[in-house]
Amino acid sequence: MKLRIRGNSIRLRLGQTEVATLREGGVIEESVAFAGGALVYAIERRDVPAIAASFDGKRIAVAVPNPIALDFCDGDRVGFEGASGAVRVLVEKDWQCLAPRGEDESDAYPHPEGGS
Repeated sequence: MKLRIRGNSIRLRLGQTEVATLREGGVIEESVAFAGGALVYAIERRDVPAIAASFDGKRIAVAVPNPIALDFCDGDRVGFEGASGAVRVLVEKDWQCLAPRGEDESDAYPHPEGGS
């Protein structure tokens, strides 16, 4: 799962295995290790009325309503977005780049313009 933070927006990009894990297990969690501790970030499929983002000082969590998450996981839906207070949240399926970037993209979705 890739995390991008810019201003008051959070974007999560999920590979094919991560989308399947969200579907079956309901939670994907990763972390970035720093000298003073780790920043954990997660997406959770939950019984909530709307997309909700939270931060407890160590963990960023994005809760997604079950119907939205399941539609995303099971269908052709590329992504979805919402707002949680002042924070804009965008979740997308991660596509392979059109130009090589030196990253492992083996779990990314084939780009529709890439001919793969």
